[in-house]
Amino acid sequence: MKTIDTVLLECEDNLAFMGRLPDASMKLIVTSPPYNIGKQYEQRATMSAYLQNQTDVIHECVRLLHPNGSLCWQVGTHIAPDREVIPLDLVLYPLFKAEGLRMKNRIVWHYGHGLHASRRFSGRYETILWFTKGEDYTFNLDPVRVPSKYPGKRHYKGPRKGELSGNPLGKNPSDIWEIPNVKHNHPEKTIHPCQFPVELVERLVLALTNPGDAVLDPYAGVGSALVAAVLHERAAYGCDIEQMYISIGRDRITQASSGTLKTRPMGRPIYNKDGKHFADVSTT
Repeated sequence: MKTIDTVLLECEDNLAFMGRLPDASMKLIVTSPPYNIGKQYEQRATMSAYLQNQTDVIHECVRLLHPNGSLCWQVGTHIAPDREVIPLDLVLYPLFKAEGLRMKNRIVWHYGHGLHASRRFSGRYETILWFTKGEDYTFNLDPVRVPSKYPGKRHYKGPRKGELSGNPLGKNPSDIWEIPNVKHNHPEKTIHPCQFPVELVERLVLALTNPGDAVLDPYAGVGSALVAAVLHERAAYGCDIEQMYISIGRDRITQASSGTLKTRPMGRPIYNKDGKHFADVSTT
């Protein structure tokens, strides 16, 4: 059973929710905002109005971000009324720079399934923009290393001849992450149409925070980011304006705390040796 001092998930506007939290209190702020494409949980707005709202939310997030903390904004594409594809990371980047943040990585999240396009190539990736306030930030590589392609490879000459050439714990996962998105057969699937896979957030939680640190998701949805925080003994904060999502999120957090929540294990290969999907169901 996970023992967490603080878990707070509220049905509330994010600016109001964040306004009550103290300065520099969050070690990791990780979220995926609406893409302004008219999903059931958002009202489509003009791009200028959308960017103004994002400006306000990002400004408040920067106030809450710890000096050694990280801010991770996961986004995809906006489809304009004339069907032009607009990469949201491109238009949002200046908003983070205006706050004085520094980008550490533009992580490509590659997933295997999605809508099939007929007049352009089908989209199969989104991005995570990782920012910090400076160069003194938390980064733990060892907990998120992945298996090396050649784990037994050794130096064949020089002063280290015969020694292992790679880290025995595995390799850096790089900035391209292959993680299945949450579709109908995913063990974590709820009613939310655009749900975070928990393992995507777990990698960020483990790499960018330490046990006991605070994690915030200002667009929490059904609470996947909070679940990832709870699974690894971090304090968890989040909000959303949809009460149904909040109810589901609270139930998932309770299950995560008791060890009964079904998730896809972090690091599990996507396919087995026969090219078929692994059975994804697992209990934390």
